Amino acid sequence: MSDDTEQSETDGETVRTAIERSRSGAPAVGHTVRDRFETHEVFQRIVVAADEEATTGARELFFSALAAGFAITVTYLLYASMTAATGGAPIASVLLYPLGFVFIILGGYQLYTENTLPPVVLLLERLISVPRLLSIWGIVLLGNFTGGLAGALVLSQTGVFSSESAAAATDLARKGIEATPVTLFFKAAFAGLIVAGIVWLVYAVRDDVARVLVIYLAFLAVPLGDLFHVVVSFTEGMYLVFNGTVGLAPALGGFVVPVLLGNTVGGVVLVTVVNYFQTTEERLDIARADGVDRRLTTKELFVGERAGRSYVPQQDDD
Repeated sequence: MSDDTEQSETDGETVRTAIERSRSGAPAVGHTVRDRFETHEVFQRIVVAADEEATTGARELFFSALAAGFAITVTYLLYASMTAATGGAPIASVLLYPLGFVFIILGGYQLYTENTLPPVVLLLERLISVPRLLSIWGIVLLGNFTGGLAGALVLSQTGVFSSESAAAATDLARKGIEATPVTLFFKAAFAGLIVAGIVWLVYAVRDDVARVLVIYLAFLAVPLGDLFHVVVSFTEGMYLVFNGTVGLAPALGGFVVPVLLGNTVGGVVLVTVVNYFQTTEERLDIARADGVDRRLTTKELFVGERAGRSYVPQQDDD
């Protein structure tokens, strides 16, 4: 039998085997490509983003957060305007609510609730100190609140709202003011869960269309579920202060603070910590450069280095 005949028979057998094996629906030959990241891979993508935040200067963090605060004003503006235009229709009135959040996340701006997940994973890995984490949160909150304050002032004093929209904006804000602190806390915790969960999902998807869809649907759940986001709540509270409906103390102590605490607990405890511990130990081998243990000591973690140490490999200048 010639070599060509033997080769032909071998090829035929290979084809028959491939056909048999492919009846299960799985590829019999070639390579398979996973259509999603594994948990430790999503974790590593978040770590890279967290590393950038942890090493960003205070000025850059503040102005990025300021832009996010302005974007939240857009959310409040559209929410009130759509509520007035649709007569308070429960679905139609909230359709444009997520727009400001889409701007923030796709634009890479710093928003407190969206910002809770990345730095905390560095803390859990002992690569950033508690003082540095609190510093990041404080700067981002200050920028967010400054942007929201400016936006509330403009909305309340410049005639941007029609009379119908202004009335709707007041009614929307009063719902939060009139709720009890316990109710606000738990509703805000669910909102924090949603927002921090978005961070995990955004880094898990592979294309921009899916990313936008995830952001839109997730933030649509906030008004539909009658939940509270701290920067939106701050903007609403300041709007009521500027138009003389409530005083500053009730707006902050009775409204913004419970929402802030709820968002933080929901984002950190219910999502960040849970997602961290579901990742495998493989995250350590993948993340740490050249096997170097970069973790902070216990003293450094609580009172030491503010910047921590990076996962990202350090390159020599020469």
